[in-house]
Amino acid sequence: MKKLGYLGMGIMGSAMARNLLDAGYELTVWNRSPEKCAALVDSGATLAATAAEVAATCDITFACVSDPEAAIDLCLGPDGVLEGIGENRGYVDMSTIDVETSQIQEEAILGAGGRYLEAPVSGSKKPAVEGNLIILAAGERTLYDEALPAFDVMGKMSLHLGDVGAGAAMKLVVNMVMG
Repeated sequence: MKKLGYLGMGIMGSAMARNLLDAGYELTVWNRSPEKCAALVDSGATLAATAAEVAATCDITFACVSDPEAAIDLCLGPDGVLEGIGENRGYVDMSTIDVETSQIQEEAILGAGGRYLEAPVSGSKKPAVEGNLIILAAGERTLYDEALPAFDVMGKMSLHLGDVGAGAAMKLVVNMVMG
C-alpha cells in the first residue's frame, strides 16, 4: 500500500484524509495551523513540519485548499510541495481551482521530476464524510491509476477526463448546472 500525504485540513480535506486513514493508509498530514491535524494525528497519522516534507516522504501527496491563491502558495511557496517533490512522486490537487492554476502547478511539478494530477471534487461536507464524492481528475494517466484506490475511498466515482485543465473545466460546468 502506498504511503500517502494530505495537505489542507478544511472541512472537506479533513473528511477525505480521515477516510484514507480509516482505510488503513499510512498517512502524513500538514496544515499551516497544525492543531487542525490533531484528531488525525491522535488516530495514527504522522504530522509533518512542512508541505515540502510531506511531498518528499510520500508516494502520492493529495491537497485540498480553499482557492487558487492558496493552491499556488501551497505548491510553489516557501517550504511548499515543489521543494519536496521529485523522484517520480505524485501530487494530486483536489482543490477547486481554475485551468491556468492547474497548468502552472503541472509545469512546475513536472519540471522538478514529479507527476501531477488535478482532481477537483463534486460534493459537500456530507458526501466527503461518507466517501461519496465525485472526483473529476485530469493529468497523467499513470498517476490517476495509482491514485485510484485512494479515490475509491474518498469518492463513489472518479473520472479521468484527459489533459490537465479538463478537470477544472468540468468542475466549473458541474457548479453551473448545480447552481
